[in-house]
Amino acid sequence: MTNDSVHPLSDRRWHWLALAVGLGALVWLLGPVLTPFVIAALLAWLGEPLVARIQRGGRSRTTAVLLVFSLMTCAVVLSVLLLVPLVERQLAQLVDWLPRFGTWITDTAVPWAEQRFKLDLAGYVDPTQIIELLKAHWQEAGGIAATIFGGVSKSGIAILGWFANLALIPVVAFYFMRDGRGMLGSVRELLPRPIEPVVVRLTHESDQVLGGFIRGQLSVMIALGAIYATGLTLVGVDLGILIGIVAGLVSFVPYLGAVVGVGAAVIATLVQHGDWQHLALVLVVFSAGQTIESFFLTPWLVGDKIGLHPVAVIFAIMAGGQLFGFLGVLLALPVAAVGVVVLRYVHERYTHSRLYGADEEVSIDVLEDAEAVPVGSDDDPFPEVPVGAPAHLQTGDPDGVTVPK
Repeated sequence: MTNDSVHPLSDRRWHWLALAVGLGALVWLLGPVLTPFVIAALLAWLGEPLVARIQRGGRSRTTAVLLVFSLMTCAVVLSVLLLVPLVERQLAQLVDWLPRFGTWITDTAVPWAEQRFKLDLAGYVDPTQIIELLKAHWQEAGGIAATIFGGVSKSGIAILGWFANLALIPVVAFYFMRDGRGMLGSVRELLPRPIEPVVVRLTHESDQVLGGFIRGQLSVMIALGAIYATGLTLVGVDLGILIGIVAGLVSFVPYLGAVVGVGAAVIATLVQHGDWQHLALVLVVFSAGQTIESFFLTPWLVGDKIGLHPVAVIFAIMAGGQLFGFLGVLLALPVAAVGVVVLRYVHERYTHSRLYGADEEVSIDVLEDAEAVPVGSDDDPFPEVPVGAPAHLQTGDPDGVTVPK
């Protein structure tokens, strides 16, 4: 290849790298301003499938958005009105319950362990220290919440700004839900023609990855939390609601929700009741929850959708929070989904390259291999191409488009 054919491609790569670095710096600088817009975009994205389904039923886009927006607003308001008082009472009960926990350790757990394992533990186990440790972590958790909303209490202007951002979320979410498809169509028109098919393909796959995890796994988490909380409350565990909610929230990691929930519920049951009958009922609740998840919830709500690996989810959330704060936590999953899709695409290119060992590099038809979605369909990530766009963009004709070597 001549220098004339190499330098333009190299220049384009440096341009894209510079653009990515610039966007990252812009996100970091505008983090406080972008937060309500990111939350609104996520809410609009979550409601998009239902909006599209209502549209297919013959309703207009605006009518479908109004129906879905009203439904989501009612769900959020009811959740806050019902869950916040319950969780608050459970947390207060947990604080009052800590002295009973210390007494149980001293009078029951330690003597049983000493007799069972022939160990001298009484001099090494101090329930007072354990309770103080729990209270310290409780205060630390409160400190984290205060850090997230730290600007709220600094001044009256900060309080007004915080409430303004909160009120801005539903307004922006409504407009994103109504006009989002047109915005994406405009973005598609601006994409350089050589990379437009690749971007469409990767965007569509990223949407599948996010949908498989957020829409599916979030539904499973909510259902499991409700099952555990209801079951533990019915069998007489005072802290059943709190334990069930925590177990449901951490269940995005396979088996972690069950392990955390069983451990906490067993201790709470032994402290409260101290008999094998209630302990057996607790184990029945979690066994039933795991059975329902494996045979009904996951196949129905998640199915064969592509999901993010739990380790990738944990790392993405922690890294996003470290780099960009609360905004980074919100952006962690979308960025991780795009990263997984890009890595999968790079792997595909690599296995079709001479470097991997093929006799000659294979040109990949990016649209055909990805089962390209027709322009304007409900699954098209960049629908509604504006009038005046190039002809091949409006028809989706990928003729002559190959991946640059």
